[in-house]
Amino acid sequence: MTEPTEPTDADIAAFKEQLGRPPRGLRAIAHRCPCGNPDVVETAPRLEDGTPFPTLYYLTCPRASSAIGTLEGSGLMKEMQDRLATDPELAAAYRAAHEDYIARRDAIEVLQGFPSAGGMPDRVKCLHVLVGHSLVAGPGVNPFGDEALALLPEWWSKGPCVNPCGD
Repeated sequence: MTEPTEPTDADIAAFKEQLGRPPRGLRAIAHRCPCGNPDVVETAPRLEDGTPFPTLYYLTCPRASSAIGTLEGSGLMKEMQDRLATDPELAAAYRAAHEDYIARRDAIEVLQGFPSAGGMPDRVKCLHVLVGHSLVAGPGVNPFGDEALALLPEWWSKGPCVNPCGD
């Protein structure tokens, strides 16, 4: 498990370069890529204008996002969804992941009537969210995030995705 850290100016610059826009609702750097850049940020449950934003952990690394998009396009989510419907132990673990996610978000602000993210606890809707949760929470908390993470290439192996300092 990683502890969120206060974003530095370099982190904010990296985030802007990674997503091509300024951060919205940025609270903390929730996880760092092995290259040193942020790869998951923690966002506020409400954006600055008050709009609910239930995605607590937002994956920012474009290389990781692209690799996850490839997994999503491969039919992995449907296979996971099918397993969720037939494996009670897996369904219980996924529900526990949902409860962990909600508890983390509720510790910041409760969003009444808003589900967790990624489809939890009943669907597999977004591997980006599930992987982000796994990176922050650590192994064993989100079974589908862990599975997807294990299938990803080492997105950092070619160096940082962005170089916000221009070095």
